[in-house]
Amino acid sequence: MTRTVSTDVDGEVAARPQHRLALRKSLARLSVRPRSILILAVIPLVAIGYGIYGWQHDWVLGVDSAVYRAGALTLLNGDSLYDANTLPNEPWWALLPFTYPPTAALIFIPLAAFPTQISWGLITAVSLGAMALSIRIAIGALPRPAADGPRWWASPARSTIVFFLVFLALEPVWRTIFLGQINLILMAMILLDMLVIGARGSRWGGVLVGVAAAIKLTPLVFLGHLFITGRRMDALRGFATFLLLQGLMFLINSHDAAKYWTVTLPDTGRIGPVHWAGNQSLNALMNRATDLAPWASKAAMGIGFLLAIPALWLLLRFHRKGQALAALLVTAFWTLLMSPISWTHHWVWVIPLIVLLVSRLPKTTPKTAWRRWVGTGLVAFVFVSCVLLILPNGRNVELHWKVWQNVLGDAYILMPVVLAVALILRWGLLRRARNRTASDEHVELKSGV
Repeated sequence: MTRTVSTDVDGEVAARPQHRLALRKSLARLSVRPRSILILAVIPLVAIGYGIYGWQHDWVLGVDSAVYRAGALTLLNGDSLYDANTLPNEPWWALLPFTYPPTAALIFIPLAAFPTQISWGLITAVSLGAMALSIRIAIGALPRPAADGPRWWASPARSTIVFFLVFLALEPVWRTIFLGQINLILMAMILLDMLVIGARGSRWGGVLVGVAAAIKLTPLVFLGHLFITGRRMDALRGFATFLLLQGLMFLINSHDAAKYWTVTLPDTGRIGPVHWAGNQSLNALMNRATDLAPWASKAAMGIGFLLAIPALWLLLRFHRKGQALAALLVTAFWTLLMSPISWTHHWVWVIPLIVLLVSRLPKTTPKTAWRRWVGTGLVAFVFVSCVLLILPNGRNVELHWKVWQNVLGDAYILMPVVLAVALILRWGLLRRARNRTASDEHVELKSGV
């Protein structure tokens, strides 16, 4: 199945006819590549083995996955998820509150069948598989290269493996794995739904996004993305799935379901102090810069709504040019900025962003190539450098950062903003150059007449 789109107004091909990701074909091709299977399978298998070994030796593995498992056990035992700041089944090294919706505890129930460390190993294995799937989906969503153009990135199997290995160095990725978080899994669900299942017109479009939103509320924004881009039935199916799961939880445990929506959700302090360096959102930036001023969070929300205007413009522009991945990334990064809490491990969306940026490196002239190489390199460097670990943090030290430390300490936040500004300025300059050329041609034509 193919799709065709038009030429970019900048003179570049916006999106050539491209084949959507066919999972069956991809798996069939992978089955005849034993080395590829080995590379993609060995690390997840090592994670499971590491979890089993850690269980036998009582290691500390996966703080967040331990909370997920404890939440599932708490639900099964009929205890409350939110009445206390810890759960009765949490190990001593993971005494944290359950901050997810109660539907998440329902979906985490399979983890209750395994010891804590093995649960971490299983989540890590699934997360690594989800990262490989996300990379493959991102590559499948890219415009196909010109027949006579560079093809070093155009082999999906080879590119997926290379990106998979390289991306293990990204701080959001290894922190997600270290903590036993589910960010990679949620991202894969959203990408699979919006760029593969729904893109084919399937009646299941939107369902996975609805399930992801039931686990963690922020994916609800992607339902708005579907609605804005004309996939209204997918948006409605996703929202109906979300509501159905919430209704199911009210039937199973009405106390927790009601308490989450009325008490737990508004209490952002339950997740952690908003000014911590690990929180890379506009809310954190404003609170750090103003020494926790009482108006900081409201100001951050106002800035976020202002940024929604250019974000919507970019989203629609990419959508009209047939660049579904780029449009989706605009929504993803705006959501990260707008969310009250965006821990660094939430920023795994840099994975498809880097794939997209790398794919565009050959599409330039030697004269301007350095700009894209520098831009792509800087984006990757921000998330590989671990600059947030180098800066002093904890015990309210962030409130006393110097100006340069605030710039480095807000690097994740500034990255999408700078990237969007550079993109808009580039489009503006190109449009101005085209208008000037057209004007000169008109004057020459008039003079000739």
